[in-house]
Amino acid sequence: MAKTAQKNILLESIALKLADHSAEIVSANEEDIKKSREEGISESLLDRLMLDNTRIQKIAEGIKEVIELTDPVGQVIFGHNLANGLILKNIRVPFGVIGIIYEARPNVTVDAAVLCIKAGSCVVLRGSSHALATNLKIVEIMRLALKENGFPEDIIQIIPTGSREDAEKLMQLREYVDVLIPRGGKSLIDNVVLNSKVPVIETGIGNCHIYIDNKLDGINIDTIISIVINSKTQRPSVCNAAEKLLIHRDVAQSLLPKILERLKEKNVIIKGCDETINIYPSAGAATEEDWYEEYLDLIMSVKVVGSIEESVEHINKYGSGHTEVIITSDYNNSLYFTSGCDSSTVLVNASTRFTDGAQFGMGAEIGISTQKLHWRGPMGLSQIMTNKFIVYGSGQIRE
Repeated sequence: MAKTAQKNILLESIALKLADHSAEIVSANEEDIKKSREEGISESLLDRLMLDNTRIQKIAEGIKEVIELTDPVGQVIFGHNLANGLILKNIRVPFGVIGIIYEARPNVTVDAAVLCIKAGSCVVLRGSSHALATNLKIVEIMRLALKENGFPEDIIQIIPTGSREDAEKLMQLREYVDVLIPRGGKSLIDNVVLNSKVPVIETGIGNCHIYIDNKLDGINIDTIISIVINSKTQRPSVCNAAEKLLIHRDVAQSLLPKILERLKEKNVIIKGCDETINIYPSAGAATEEDWYEEYLDLIMSVKVVGSIEESVEHINKYGSGHTEVIITSDYNNSLYFTSGCDSSTVLVNASTRFTDGAQFGMGAEIGISTQKLHWRGPMGLSQIMTNKFIVYGSGQIRE
C-alpha cells in the first residue's frame, strides 16, 4: 500500500502532465467533437464532451484539491474498549478495484482515476464512444505519470472501445472488480443496475426541483429570479441543474410572469400545468411524462401548487432523489420541506447547482449517489471506500 506522500507526488505529476499535454488532449477532443456532431448528438451533450485549455487547467486544479484532502486509508471511523477487554476499532479501507461506466464527460476520466488512487484503489474506466479518443489520450498521459513515479501502469485501465458488448463484459467481472459505479443518464444507470453481477453503487439522474413558498417576507423578486436562473441556466447539461419549478398558488399570479419571462430571455422552453398556462399563455403544456423527465437542456416544467404539502408530495412522486430547493422566509416551512423531501440534498434559499463534491469541500467527486445504501449525495474520497473491523485481544474466548 502506497504511503500518502507517494500518492500525492503521483497526483501532482498527473496534474502537471495533463496541463503540459493539453494540446494533445484538445486535439483528440476535437476529433471526438467532430465525430459526435456528425452523429447528431445534442448541444448539451457536446458541451459535456468539450475540453479546451481552460477546462483542462480546471481539471488539473481539481487534482490539487484532492492532494490537499486527508488520506482516508486507515482512518478510524470509531473505536472503543469492550467490557471483556477487547479493543475494537473500525477503519476505512480501499475497495480494491473500482469500475466506472460513464457517458460523454472526459473530466470524469480524471476525477475517477485520481480519487481511486488517493483512496488506495485501482480503477477500470469505460467511457462513452463519443469521448473515446479523448479518454484514451488522457489515460495514456496518466499511465505515463504512473510509470515515471514507479507505480504499475495498470492501476489505471481503460476499456479501449465504445462497444456495448465490452461494457457488458465488465459488468460480469465479479471475480476481479469489487464495485461498479455507473455515471450518466437513466438508461445507462438502469442497464448497469439490472445486468451487473458486480455490486453497484447507483448514481442517479437529476430531476431537481425548486419550490417557491408563499412565505417570502424579506425575499425580493430579484433574489428569487437569481436562484431560479442560476439553477436552470448556469450549466443546463449537468445533473444538478433544476428541471422543475413549483410555486405556491398564493404568489403565482404576481411572481410567475416575471420569473418565466426572465427564463425565456435565457432561451428556456417553458412547459406548464393548466394554471401555469393561464398565468403565462406562451408556455407549452406539460405531459405526465414531463414531470419525471431529466431534460439536461434549456427546458423547464412549471406547476402551481396549493400548499407546501402538495409540493413535497409532488417531488417525492416524480423526483429522482437528487436535489430540491425551497425558497421561503418561514423557518417551520423550511424544516417541513427539508425533512419531507426524500432526496440526497435539500437546500433552503440557494441554487441547486451547489450539490457538488467540490462545492461541499469534498474535492473531486465520482458522482451523486441517490440510492440509500452505502451513501447518498456527492461521493468524494471517503465515500468510495469500505470499512473493516480490527479487534485486539489478549486471549479472550467467547463463553
